[in-house]
Amino acid sequence: MTRAQQSISLGLLVLSLYLACYLQLIPFGSKVQDEIIPVLPLWAIVSFGAYLLFKLGLGVFTFNDVPDAHKELLKDIDMAREELKAKGIDVD
Repeated sequence: MTRAQQSISLGLLVLSLYLACYLQLIPFGSKVQDEIIPVLPLWAIVSFGAYLLFKLGLGVFTFNDVPDAHKELLKDIDMAREELKAKGIDVD
């Protein structure tokens, strides 16, 4: 099974469980049914966003400086400029 199929299967499972709870096919107490179940999608989106922000912050915090890659990139840019000048294209 591919990753996309797994993601779709998991999404459909979660959606069907939520709809069963929302449509009161799975019995809960009235307080849970009226106050918690309707806001679960919003809670899930906010939690997922917080997780992604954490992952982004962690990635920025642990980002390593790579001066060798910077030098290599500048060399590639210079090589591309030379090739374009050889073809008669002005890039300055």
